[in-house]
Amino acid sequence: MLAMPRQQLGLEQWANFYVVTSAAAATLLGLLFVVITLAAERGRKDTPSIRIYLTPVVIYFSSVLLMGALLIVPNQTRLSAVTCICLEGIAGLAYSGSLAIRRGAGRTSYVQRSDLFPYVVFPFAAYALMVAGGLVLLRKAQIGLDVVAAGVLVLLWVAIRNSWAIAITIVSSHN
Repeated sequence: MLAMPRQQLGLEQWANFYVVTSAAAATLLGLLFVVITLAAERGRKDTPSIRIYLTPVVIYFSSVLLMGALLIVPNQTRLSAVTCICLEGIAGLAYSGSLAIRRGAGRTSYVQRSDLFPYVVFPFAAYALMVAGGLVLLRKAQIGLDVVAAGVLVLLWVAIRNSWAIAITIVSSHN
């Protein structure tokens, strides 16, 4: 029952969604590297503190890209799809959870406490949606894939929002 063919799983209906989200993530990740390069060339003094904000954004864009790549692999079975989704979701939960733990230990320094929501809480929720969707996928394919897609969209939105905030901060602040 878990080794359903791809046609019954319905992943082929999601191919365009994952191609578009992956392409968006890859493009925006490339643009983020351009912003990073420009900031470094300007000789910014706050470059170490910007790293606290940049690394999560790179991870979130990369996660969207990876999920798309994994789910458009030909001949994906239900079990392999669930495994890919859940493993990436669990890794994301561990990463975003570690950001909260490091924050609590005082090892990171977000400028405002409210930064925890877009950099930790919302991504944690997105990865939780991915894991939940993967588990639901075991029984109800379409609902599970809908929940995974919601997690991917939340993560993409968070990464776009955070990269925009970084770009605005770099452009509008003085050395």
